[in-house]
Amino acid sequence: MNLNALKKKLIAEKENLESELGYIGEKDEERPGNYNAQPAETDQVGFRDEVADRLEEYDERLATEQPLEARLRNVTDALERIEHGAYGLCNVCGQKIEDDRLAANPSARTCKAHIKESGDRA
Repeated sequence: MNLNALKKKLIAEKENLESELGYIGEKDEERPGNYNAQPAETDQVGFRDEVADRLEEYDERLATEQPLEARLRNVTDALERIEHGAYGLCNVCGQKIEDDRLAANPSARTCKAHIKESGDRA
């Protein structure tokens, strides 16, 4: 598979993830790559139902934040592996990761034989 095409795909995914995370939270300046979920911007909340709705939305944002952060870390790690010449090699056995696996998940860290060891989904 074309390394430049995969790199472009990873960069686009990184930008998309950062945009999504920026929508649901604020960047944590003390911990790079981390975001803090924030409640939706609102005017004064006057009714109990509105308060409950805001809390529910905050809980949803918090639940969404962690998987997005994990995916962002994987994508950033893949981009670093490209820069260091280690991209496309299985973290477990050191063998080449299959092209179809990288096409499905450009941030894959393992070959198909070692998917379970990595915790990757694809």
